[in-house]
Amino acid sequence: MIRKVQELSRTLKPEVLVVDDSTMMSSLARRILEKKYIVSVAKSGEECLAFVGERKPDLILLDVCMKGMDGFSVLKALKTNSETNSIPVIFMTGDEHNETEIRGLHEGAVDFITKPFIPGILLQRVQNTIELSLLQQNLQNEVNRQAEKFRKLTNQIMLALSSTVDAKDHYTRGHSFRVAKYSREIARRLGRSEQDQDDIYAMGLLHDIGKIGVAGTIIRKDSRLTDEEYEDIKEHTLTGYNILKNITALPGLAIGARWHHEHFDGSGYPDGLKGNQIPEEARIIAIADAYDAMTSKRAYTQIRPQAEVRAEIERCRGTHFDPVITDIFLQMIDEDKNYDMNEDGQATAGCK
Repeated sequence: MIRKVQELSRTLKPEVLVVDDSTMMSSLARRILEKKYIVSVAKSGEECLAFVGERKPDLILLDVCMKGMDGFSVLKALKTNSETNSIPVIFMTGDEHNETEIRGLHEGAVDFITKPFIPGILLQRVQNTIELSLLQQNLQNEVNRQAEKFRKLTNQIMLALSSTVDAKDHYTRGHSFRVAKYSREIARRLGRSEQDQDDIYAMGLLHDIGKIGVAGTIIRKDSRLTDEEYEDIKEHTLTGYNILKNITALPGLAIGARWHHEHFDGSGYPDGLKGNQIPEEARIIAIADAYDAMTSKRAYTQIRPQAEVRAEIERCRGTHFDPVITDIFLQMIDEDKNYDMNEDGQATAGCK
């Protein structure tokens, strides 16, 4: 019951942590502030850090000159910890040297107040700082909410577009989704950041977007393409690039569309790029795309046996595919003991 009352009180009043090794000063600050705020006290820098390790106050009043850790050391510890770096800190000091104030503001303090306190000034500065901090927090929460909303909308649009392409040929439905998942997993194993993984997933989803401009009779043809038809289908790389290149909200999205048919030895299209001239994202999507083609049903073939697919991927190491990326993908295949990485298995193995 007592804990519930304390928690309710905490939600109604902001909390200020006063950090000062002078009992007289911390008691004075408490008396001035306690009508409007919950006031807690720490007698040293070490106590302050222990306190914020348990819960975060809305503001810290921090003395500069203390035994043990001084105020600058405590401030540095707070600002280098992701859990506490957003807590506003007002320095308290009897030092009237400008250098102290400049250093404190430079290192992350939001304000300075001189001891001994003038009650009205202390109250106003604490109030202003807490109100500004809450405003900034609310604004950041709204930015994060809108960013998440935009991210979800973007993903839905990309999924819809990729499904539109796949729907032109019922034999390739789900292809873009699987290529995107394989590509993300390769990027993860290469040590790429979460953002890079998200980016290549988006590229993988839309790598075949240019096929919107290819005649359905060519895409669905169940026999060998003529030379003219092959040239037509090759154009999907440039068509896709031109569709995506002006989407500035997702820079780089067009990379996969244009270059996923380039070969490591320079024998691919549309630009005949070779080796590291080919963007890494396109080198990743290239092997994911080829793999999915071999492990999906087509008008002219069934899912190929895993050993056969592995052998083909290995055979093309250094010619069609980047050797480093090939080795990573071969590892993924070897880990896929149940052969889940195919159209029927929904590409669940290793690609979460």
